Amino acid sequence: MVEIRDATPSDEGDFLRLWQGFTEGYNLTLPDGVTAFTWARLMDPANPLTARLACIDGVPQGFAIHQHHPSTWVMGDDGYLEDLFVAPQARGQGLGRALIEDLIAIGRARGWQRLYWLTEIGNTTARRLYDSFCADDGHIRYRMRL
Repeated sequence: MVEIRDATPSDEGDFLRLWQGFTEGYNLTLPDGVTAFTWARLMDPANPLTARLACIDGVPQGFAIHQHHPSTWVMGDDGYLEDLFVAPQARGQGLGRALIEDLIAIGRARGWQRLYWLTEIGNTTARRLYDSFCADDGHIRYRMRL
């Protein structure tokens, strides 16, 4: 049985396991301090970042980290799905779809106008899932370190 729920402080170990898989999938090594800071922000109710967990039989197997923010393009807020990950052993069971559908329901309930996310051009597996929700909007991301 699949359950989608908010991450809680008791999920830290499972989150760190999933987060490591996520960063390894991007061949990325983050300093431990960044990971600890991310977890602390996810647990801080005053912080806009939120983690939703996809659990199978009570065990977290994926996450969706998201936030909402004001937009100049609509009369209201946008939701941004920042990070989506499903553990390799749990893929193919609909967890990625369930996490996105969960965010759609949250966004509709909270009056968000849009939900958006980014992915790498070559991530064909993820793009098949994302294309089933909507077409890409043709934008290219620019990111500068400050």
